[in-house]
Amino acid sequence: MSKQSKRREALIYHAKPKPGKIEVVPTKKYATQRDLSLAYSPGVAEPCLEIEKDVNNAYKYTNKGNLVAVISNGTAVLGLGNIGPEASKPVMEGKGLLFKIFADIDVFDIEVDTQDMDAFIETVKNIAPTFGGINLEDIKAPEAFEIETRLKEELDIPVMHDDQHGTAIISAAALLNAVEIAEKKMEEVYIVISGAGAAATSCTKLYKSFGVRAENIVMLDSKGVIRKDREDLSIEKSEFATSKDVYTLEDAIKNADVFVGLSIADILTPEMLKCMNKNPIVFALANPNPEINYNLAIKTRDDIIMATGRSDHPNQVNNVLGFPFIFRGALDVRATKINEAMKIASVKALAALAKENVPEQVNIAYGETKLNFGRDYIIPKPFDPRLIGTIPVAVAKAAVESGVAKEPITDWEAYEEELFDRMGNDNKILRLLHNLAKSNPKKIVFAEADHLDVLKAAQIVLEEGIGIPILLGRKEIILELMKEIEFEEDVEIIDPKSDEQLDKLNEYAKIYWTNRHRKGVTLYAAQKLMRERNYFASMMVNEGDADAMISGYSRSYSVVIRPVLETIGKFEGVNRVATTNLMLTKKGPLFLSDTSINIDPTAKELANIAQMTNYTIKMFGIKPVIAMISYANFGSSKHPQARKVKQAVEYLHKVSPDTIVDGELQTDFALNSKLLKKTFPFSKLAGKKVNALIFPNLDSANSNYKLLKEMDGVESIGPIMLGMKKAVHILQLGASVEEMVNIAAVAVVDAQQKESQENELQKGI
Repeated sequence: MSKQSKRREALIYHAKPKPGKIEVVPTKKYATQRDLSLAYSPGVAEPCLEIEKDVNNAYKYTNKGNLVAVISNGTAVLGLGNIGPEASKPVMEGKGLLFKIFADIDVFDIEVDTQDMDAFIETVKNIAPTFGGINLEDIKAPEAFEIETRLKEELDIPVMHDDQHGTAIISAAALLNAVEIAEKKMEEVYIVISGAGAAATSCTKLYKSFGVRAENIVMLDSKGVIRKDREDLSIEKSEFATSKDVYTLEDAIKNADVFVGLSIADILTPEMLKCMNKNPIVFALANPNPEINYNLAIKTRDDIIMATGRSDHPNQVNNVLGFPFIFRGALDVRATKINEAMKIASVKALAALAKENVPEQVNIAYGETKLNFGRDYIIPKPFDPRLIGTIPVAVAKAAVESGVAKEPITDWEAYEEELFDRMGNDNKILRLLHNLAKSNPKKIVFAEADHLDVLKAAQIVLEEGIGIPILLGRKEIILELMKEIEFEEDVEIIDPKSDEQLDKLNEYAKIYWTNRHRKGVTLYAAQKLMRERNYFASMMVNEGDADAMISGYSRSYSVVIRPVLETIGKFEGVNRVATTNLMLTKKGPLFLSDTSINIDPTAKELANIAQMTNYTIKMFGIKPVIAMISYANFGSSKHPQARKVKQAVEYLHKVSPDTIVDGELQTDFALNSKLLKKTFPFSKLAGKKVNALIFPNLDSANSNYKLLKEMDGVESIGPIMLGMKKAVHILQLGASVEEMVNIAAVAVVDAQQKESQENELQKGI
């Protein structure tokens, strides 16, 4: 993607469809006059009076207990420097977004227009009653130190400057594990710190809490080693001054065990790296370019244990592993501060989590066969679903034990369950899907590439590394549209109607005719059909000239599926293909089947649809829990439609006893686990969270999928084809660009799975 294209995409993302990245959403009913009279006047007076009696009641009657202020004056924004409060607002909104999606914490971003330290502190103190916690962000040093210190002393709510403590907490967890893997001890390692800003000093202080000795630390700033004989040192730097006879990084790095970089790119050379001790630990955390290039570092030392701030290398030190979950735990026990005990607890919890077995969902998200504790996995991944149930618990327990919790938790098991329930709207599955596709991109035929939105989707698929698009359609139109959207990358363009494709067209026609000449197809008819884009695209996939196919944007489902079935066909053992839609709901991912093909499936066909859905859910790294839906519950109706579902369940229990599936069930019972367990405790689904619904007919499945999508704003991925021999996926008419990109990722993952199955089959032969 060109620099101009990236700039345009970033600006459009922030401007459309509405400016900004966060909004305020009501949490109470407001439809009637009665609702409004309770929300505002006169009903609102009652909680006001209760809070007047006791200010702690604000936590009971308002959102204070789940509200954090992200506050900055814009003096040290990312890599942009002192750009001012207004220009910092997109970053603060972004921080608010991360708080919400990772820990379900609401945020108001506050940009304060002053560089006067006293004025800034006074402003924060004056607005503090609104919030349950304060996250200070992007404030330049040395003012940041005193601002945080004074606010922590003068406020009775958690205050944390994430630039200081976030990196410290995450890197300390990584360091604990790296030192263990290197078979060294924290009390003995010699550490060189490149950088002396807020993050560097906070990191070093925390490392000392875990046993690193002051005499084994050398810190450098832009002027060289921070030595005791220097006269220009601030109070913060003086704490780390050394009397060692070293003056430069080149001097200091000799025989070092650990290098921590929080400075500038390429400051650590291969020659310096070679001077470090055996099993050197290098945390090159400058972003976007680290103190030493990752590939250069591992090429220079094969015994290195390395971490960076980048997501495209192992061991990413990412603050999102910390601040959302630390504040979550602090808020949930109404901690008056975030103290050292809470920070240390979060470090230990992160370090311990990296040693546990990694869920398959995480392996899939990051394109790994199996992540195991070791040199390339010393810290959990940001999209590990276990973080929400681990870090807040550790932080909350530390708050209680250290005496700063006003509302101690007594039932920790219930609290952990509540944390997982908070994160039901798990859009991280999109990250999982896209990362898995990127791990092994496949060639995708976009059969309608002469439509602008389809071409936009293909462009994103290519630029994001999801797949390798092949553009099918009228070439002159495709080229014109590519120019319009600045699609400048070199891609294959095919026009089935052009003379350029005559040889390939005749080749496909002959294969198609050979397969179907006993079904009334002539060679001439086959040649004519191959000029149609969906026949040509299907044959490309069938003959291995492409790995996957996307179509359906401009044509009805029934029109597109016919050529697909005639050319590619069903997977062995599949009688009827079907579709499922993955709905990203507030309660978590939910698969709905069959949403597009089978009008009134038989009991056996329903069972097969459930089996195919079961397989597809596993493809996403999720354990399937399937409910077979009906208007009746467990034999309460003798109508043929209800009996059909019952028979399908009986068949599944017989042939696939390990599959977690049951029914027939009404939808509310299927989705309300407490109601189901109370009413039908004998069910195989009792006490479990259902993540797939198999509907008795197309009418109910399609209607429910579209109702959810339109009425509740639920994001949908699909329809996902089930039972095809090759990776072919048919869009809903007029699908959005985003929907096409997501289904392209599904197509790539599907192609990966089918390739793997084929390889296993060949091995067996």
